[in-house]
Amino acid sequence: MVKRRKWKTPMAAAGLALWLVLGRASALPQALDLAAEAAQARRDCVPLLLEFATTSCEWCQLLEREVLDPTRRNPDYRSRAHMRKLLLDGDRMLRDFDGSLTAPQHLAARYRVELTPTVLFLDTEGQELAERLVGVGLLDFYGAYLDRSLEQAAKALRETGRCAAAGPVSSGPAGADAPPAAGAD
Repeated sequence: MVKRRKWKTPMAAAGLALWLVLGRASALPQALDLAAEAAQARRDCVPLLLEFATTSCEWCQLLEREVLDPTRRNPDYRSRAHMRKLLLDGDRMLRDFDGSLTAPQHLAARYRVELTPTVLFLDTEGQELAERLVGVGLLDFYGAYLDRSLEQAAKALRETGRCAAAGPVSSGPAGADAPPAAGAD
């Protein structure tokens, strides 16, 4: 008589579910080509939000899981910024704003990033537009700090004319002060 292990499949499924909930990788896309990201941000007239992180940074993972990933998936924020992550402990080169290849560590040195996570709000040329967010601090207030910096960045884009869009940049959630999108009901 062959004994079947009926517990294997449910245990594997439970383990996978637990891994997906607790240990899943960030949904925040990695920055690989800042020139292309900047071009898209220019077309959309939004800042580029760039998180400097490391794979072993537990605070980075917490920030992404609790704030940045949900914010990026929120339709109200999609029109406010392009969000990308830059891993400092990788050996993968990336394309800089001017199109040249650079190491993530060189970018961190240029921006004087000394602690992870650090979140920058950049224009299409890589210039900082708003107050950077360093560390996590009180997670309960991070959303408010993020909103404040996004509003500062949007205002700086409007005032300097550093975007391709003819209309104003929304400083609030999508639709708050912007006309409805074409085809919207």
